[in-house]
Formats: sequence, structure tokens, C-alpha cells
Amino acid sequence: MNREIVKAWIQASRPPFYIATLIPLTLGWVVAGQTGPWHPWRFILINIAAFMVHLATNLANDYFDHLQGTDAGASIGGSRVIQEHKISPETLKRVIILLYAGAFLVACYMMKAYQVWGLAPILLFSFLSSLFYVAPPIRYGYHGLGEVFVGLNMGPIMVVGTYWVIAGRPDWSPLYLSLPIGLMVASILYYQSIPDIDTDRSAGKRTLAVRLGKGKAITGFFRLWLAIYVSIIALALTGYLHKFAFLSLLSLPILFKVIRLARRTSDIVELDSHGKYVRILYFFNGAVIIIAARLLFLP
Repeated sequence: MNREIVKAWIQASRPPFYIATLIPLTLGWVVAGQTGPWHPWRFILINIAAFMVHLATNLANDYFDHLQGTDAGASIGGSRVIQEHKISPETLKRVIILLYAGAFLVACYMMKAYQVWGLAPILLFSFLSSLFYVAPPIRYGYHGLGEVFVGLNMGPIMVVGTYWVIAGRPDWSPLYLSLPIGLMVASILYYQSIPDIDTDRSAGKRTLAVRLGKGKAITGFFRLWLAIYVSIIALALTGYLHKFAFLSLLSLPILFKVIRLARRTSDIVELDSHGKYVRILYFFNGAVIIIAARLLFLP
């Protein structure tokens, strides 16, 4: 395969963001493995299906934002593969359909093989929210609801869903542990929408950041992360996480840094580049939660 084609598909898939999916899946697996078999093959299947949906969601966002004109002009949103003429919209459309179909088949196999049919309505909700984030007629991402649905899908649904497939039953514990994870994933999307406030507003995309404006959006981002730290500490104090979770506070300087950088720049490309610190915050705190969940059950 042509090297440029491979590079284009890597650009479209946005690999750094898969960590947003891997953390909740790993947390659900670790919590389920404390009280029963680890079932690594099941975990591999879950990752395959989740990766296909994650990639399909990214491509669908590129495809439908292109149709709406949201990623045109000065916008820096999306992967830009359509705008840079690296992948055609029709090719994206075909791959999106194949990915969703593949994820559907894997999900059906897991529900039948492991008798977890109770997951069916949850998986249907996840599929619809993945597709209609920017797809008409719903396009809930255009109405300031992106963070809510992304937080639900990549927090409670992924953590509890993974636990359910591995353990064979649902439980309350993974639900509680999923709350800071969902908030952190929502914070990634929330920050990524701040650089595109002006272009999103011009395209009629009323994200939460557009509704608040840059100054209030950055303040909201800071408050969101304070809520994340409070939830992690609360889980440790109530016995759902090992006291190791207090190490999450070591990442506070990174939070203060990204707030400071975001406030002082008006360049949207520079503002967008600082999003890497949000992903570092997520990776560090997600890893702390996973380790703290594991340590809780060690002798």
C-alpha cells in the first residue's frame, strides 16, 4: 500500500485519542478481574469492537462536518484529510459503514457467546450516539450536548459494559469508578472545541464552548477538572479506590499550566496544541485510578 495512503488513514484515525477509549476499557477489565477470571480473549474482542466504533465515530465526524461545511476555511477541527484531498468523502463513507458493521458483528458474537443480552439496549444507545453526534437530523454535538453523551459513552457505558462482559453480570462498583473517567473524557472534547469557537459559531455549531465564549469556557474547564479531583478523592475516602488515588493531586500543576497557557494565547493553532496537556492529565489520572482499583484487592 502506498505510504502516503497509510499516513492519510493514520491522520484520519487520530491515534493519540484512542487512549480515551483504552483507559475505561482497562478499568472495567481490572475491576472485573478482581473477583473472577480475567478472560483476556474477551478483553481483546471488546477492544476490537471499541476501536472500530472509535474510528468510525472519528471518520463520521469528518464526513458529516464536511457536508455541513463546519471544517471548511479557517477551522482546525477534524483530521483535515478531506480538506487536504487525501481521502475522498465517498471513501470515508464506505469505511464508516464497514466499521460499524464489523463492530455490530463482534458485539452480537459477544452477547451470544457470553450470554450478556442485557447489554443490547446499551450498545444500541452507544451506536446511535456515535453516529448522530454530527449526523443529521439529530446532530446533538451542534447543540452543546457533545460532552454529555461522550462522557456517558466513554465513562459509565464503557467501564460497566466491559465489566459486564468479563464478569458476566453488572455491578454498582464499576459505575461509581466510571464517573471521573467520563468527566475526563468529556474534558478532552470540551477543550478541543475551544480553539474552534469562532469557526463553529459561523457554521451554526453551538457547542458548549461557543455558548460560553472563550473566557467562561476556560473557567468552566477548570471547574470541571476540580470536580474530577473531588470525585477521585471521594472514591478513595469511601473505600472504592485504594489511597494510592490521592496521587492524582500530583497532576494539579499540569492543570494550572494548561489554564495559564489557554488564557494567554489568542492563536487558535497554539491553543489547540495545548490540548496535549489535557490528554496527559487524562492518561495520568486514568492510570492512577486503574492502579488504585487494582491495589484495593491486593493482600
